[in-house]
Amino acid sequence: MLGTSLILAAVGGVVAILAVVLFFWVIALRRVVPVNEVHIIQTRNNTVSYGKGFDSNTYYEWPSRLPLIGLQRVTLPVSNFSIDLPDYAAYDKERVPFLVHVMAFFRINDSNTAAQRVASFDELKMQLTAIVQGSVRTVLAGHEIDQIMLDRSRFGEAFTKEVQPQLGGWGVEAIKNIELMDIRDAKESDVIHNIMAKRTSGIERESRLVVADNARQAEMAEIAAKREIEMSRQLAAEQVGLRTAEKDKNVGVANEQASQQVKVQQRETAAKEMDVVQVKNVRGAEISREVAVITAAQAKEVAIVQADAAKQVAIVSAEGTKQVAIVSAEGHKQQTVLTAEGQLEAAKRNAEGIALEGHAKGSAETAILMAPVDAQIKLAEKIGSDQGYQTYLLGIRNIEAAQAVGMAQAEALKTADVKVISNAGTPGKGLSNVMDLFSADGGTAVASMLEGLAQSPEGKKLLEKFVSKPDEPRK
Repeated sequence: MLGTSLILAAVGGVVAILAVVLFFWVIALRRVVPVNEVHIIQTRNNTVSYGKGFDSNTYYEWPSRLPLIGLQRVTLPVSNFSIDLPDYAAYDKERVPFLVHVMAFFRINDSNTAAQRVASFDELKMQLTAIVQGSVRTVLAGHEIDQIMLDRSRFGEAFTKEVQPQLGGWGVEAIKNIELMDIRDAKESDVIHNIMAKRTSGIERESRLVVADNARQAEMAEIAAKREIEMSRQLAAEQVGLRTAEKDKNVGVANEQASQQVKVQQRETAAKEMDVVQVKNVRGAEISREVAVITAAQAKEVAIVQADAAKQVAIVSAEGTKQVAIVSAEGHKQQTVLTAEGQLEAAKRNAEGIALEGHAKGSAETAILMAPVDAQIKLAEKIGSDQGYQTYLLGIRNIEAAQAVGMAQAEALKTADVKVISNAGTPGKGLSNVMDLFSADGGTAVASMLEGLAQSPEGKKLLEKFVSKPDEPRK
């Protein structure tokens, strides 16, 4: 019994400890939703939102790994939040690049829908940023940059209308129009700068026109005032002139009378001045003679000094001329030597060039003259080693020789008086041609003929006509 009691006590202690641990663990899982947040709890069967404005703002965050009671939590802010696009690159209707700064302000109006669309608030902001970027690009691409710069507020309303239909799907709504905060030039672009410069110059032009018109009106008013003042001044001057003329008239009469009295006094003064001048001229002539004497003496001394100085200058100038002539002669000498050396060197180079040119021409002419000789030598060597070709050439040469002899004989027979007498029974036993007369057979036949003629009285007489004895004159 005692052992059982101990076991039960131990088990009861363990159970109590476990109960205490479980109690504190459950207390640790209790969550109280802050005022500016909403917690969307997703269980196995449904989705419930906890926070201010909902049925409850407390719940127990059972771990999702626990079966049946495990849950998922998505925390979203209840307060307003903004989407900031500080340097978003956009294009206008003409594809002109520029940068815009856009601010959008939203809040979550349906937390359950938002929790179904995203897993965290950061993901929600990222998707809303993409929606705002798309709407900004779509709206700006349909207008020109000048219009965009002039009417920013209208484009903010256009951005809001463009994104409004898409926000409902994320359980979000815009709390005010999207703001187009700023427009700037993109990198390596001066479009916005040029437009602002054009606007500034236009404002400056209008300002200058207004200033010029104001200055013109002021100047015209000033001219009118000056004209009135001048007319008043001239009228006053006219009245003063009349009074002055009357005064000058009276003064002139008095002056003329005083002038006559002054002239009388001047005539008497002139007579006295003539006397003074005469005395002054006499004394002046005497003084001039004395000055001339002194001046001549001084001029003589000056001439002596100048002559001495001119002499010294001439000596120095002659010495300088001499030195200049020496230096010039030395320079001319060196120039002549250098010129002669240059000409000598040029002549040597020219002679060497002529020699090389002559050697080259001689070599060329020798080669030209030796070319046919070398060809003949090679041909002779070829002929000497080819017996058949030699026989062929000898036959050609014999034919050419016989042809030349025959032509010469024909030319000789043209002028020869030759008679051929044939007493043979047949032509074949006599001379077949004239050339047989010059052969051995022809000579024998002629001798036989003469011998036959000598045997007959007629022939003997005939031969005596042609053949004479040594001591008898030929008939």
